[in-house]
Amino acid sequence: MLTFAGTAVQGRGFGVPGIDESLLEAMRLPGARGAAVVDWISGLALGAVGDAPGGDLEATAAETAELARLATESGALAPVGGDAGGVSGKEPPVQDLIITNTDSYHLLRFVTTTFDSTVFLHLWLDRGEGNLALARIRLAEMADRLVLG
Repeated sequence: MLTFAGTAVQGRGFGVPGIDESLLEAMRLPGARGAAVVDWISGLALGAVGDAPGGDLEATAAETAELARLATESGALAPVGGDAGGVSGKEPPVQDLIITNTDSYHLLRFVTTTFDSTVFLHLWLDRGEGNLALARIRLAEMADRLVLG
């Protein structure tokens, strides 16, 4: 159980250093509905807190992992002169994905590590209450601090 704004919330960080802290920090952002750390190869959530669209954290992790995998393997989204193909290097060719709909934003931020990383942070943000620019900046900071070793 994690504590968010003085209230115990259901979270699943499996005790990995940095995951619980990152998830709680993400939930402090204005308009945050839910957050997860997801492995985009397996589609499994390494940690999650808050709500998920449709109420199913595992299904959301698997579906967002598919989007992440497509983005990282797409040559069209690779940096100029860069190499597509996912995790061939230490850094995915895509920094983040932003998906918008009529009432919310989904922000996926890839985590760069010293080893081949296949992990991203997923933030589900209420469109009316959230600040997408602030969330993107803070999620990048969280990804930089996340310890996955």
